[in-house]
Amino acid sequence: MADHESVGHMVETSTSEGTRKVASDRIKKSERRRQILLELKLRPHVRISELADRFQVSTETVRRDFDALADDGLISRAHGGASAPSQGHYPGLDERTNALIEERARIGMKAAGLVQSGQTVMIDSGSTTIQMARSLAYLGTPCTVITNSIPVAMTLGHGAPEVLLCPGEYLPAESALVGTETLEFLRRFHVDHCMIGASGLSEEGPSETVRGFASVKRMMLRQGARRHLLIDGQKFGRKGLALVGSLDELDTVVTDSKPKGDLLTALVGADVTILVADQE
Repeated sequence: MADHESVGHMVETSTSEGTRKVASDRIKKSERRRQILLELKLRPHVRISELADRFQVSTETVRRDFDALADDGLISRAHGGASAPSQGHYPGLDERTNALIEERARIGMKAAGLVQSGQTVMIDSGSTTIQMARSLAYLGTPCTVITNSIPVAMTLGHGAPEVLLCPGEYLPAESALVGTETLEFLRRFHVDHCMIGASGLSEEGPSETVRGFASVKRMMLRQGARRHLLIDGQKFGRKGLALVGSLDELDTVVTDSKPKGDLLTALVGADVTILVADQE
């Protein structure tokens, strides 16, 4: 039986096997990043050189892994290595859900009205998107929902929508799934709508503070034909830990109050539709 290096050589020398080699490399990369995150659960700091030796890859490869994980808010870069992210205090899901209840409910109903019978929707985890799920269940719209949020799945589980729950690493404070398995699952689908929340919205774009959420939102934006940000006006001008994307990656902002000043100018310039939820 050929060893791993021999198999790799045969794959490289066969044009017909090129696609298979690319798929193999992608699997290796995702598994490598899983292992990096696992290491940071067991100890506070990991070094580039140490991981390069373990994975038998170059230090540049590990550095790229670190950069990607840091961009997603999953790790913090440190000299010669990486550590678990230090985010300070950020209110958990329960605390956020019990604030601005009326405003979030209005935003949720406005967003739920965008979904038509038979359509497909990705909904990420958050206090406002939970309200959107409640409104979708109330309206009884037959649709298919893909989500990384356990509360969203439970809210929709007994109604008209069909629900697919992502796999991944469980975040207890958020009742949500994140990580490479979550992203790989989302990548399999293309949907009519994606509905995401955010920690903040500035002229740069939406941003996120919760570990691992930025990458999930990016993937949902990538897979959605129509891309909607659900956000209350108190988050205008704020910047979270990780930038999710630019304003021109959004089609719609659903909110409880109209943005003003530079943010409004930037949204209009990016051709983003602003939907303000009714007061009633």
